[in-house]
Amino acid sequence: MPQEQLGLGSYRRSLSRRRSLRSGADTDDRGWTPLHVCARKGDLKLVKKFIDEGMDVNVIAWGPKSKGVTPLHLAAEGGHLEVMDVLLERGADIDARTKGACGWTPLHIAAKERSRAAVKFLVENGAFLPPDINDCRFNPPVHYCPGLEWAYEEMKRLRYENSSSSEETSCSSGS
Repeated sequence: MPQEQLGLGSYRRSLSRRRSLRSGADTDDRGWTPLHVCARKGDLKLVKKFIDEGMDVNVIAWGPKSKGVTPLHLAAEGGHLEVMDVLLERGADIDARTKGACGWTPLHIAAKERSRAAVKFLVENGAFLPPDINDCRFNPPVHYCPGLEWAYEEMKRLRYENSSSSEETSCSSGS
């Protein structure tokens, strides 16, 4: 009888382990998975490990204060460019919005933290930055980071360069 109970306990632990892997992972009291924690800390090695093990790069945290936060939001908050780069390479949604009151994108978070490098990285990698990227309070990222006007100018410059180079390519390919 004790051996049967031991076997049942092993089975339950095994089943529990499989469920946690299948669902993505266990979460902490904030609703963060290990991928969220490592992205926030900027631990590139562990971020890669968790993604390679099959964790979803767009996994959403559902804690009391982190409704809808993705690992990219947290990497942007910490200004961890290499982690942001890996997350984007692996399919992270650059314009993911948090749920609830604000609906912030990673760009909002980077702007709030006044992380010029993270903002520039996000803009250069295609973050949605029209003047109307408002949160639910109708605040654009510029509201959180008054010096963010340069990002709008940078975006216009990048778009202009991209459109100029594509026009040159189409003109030269037609010759």
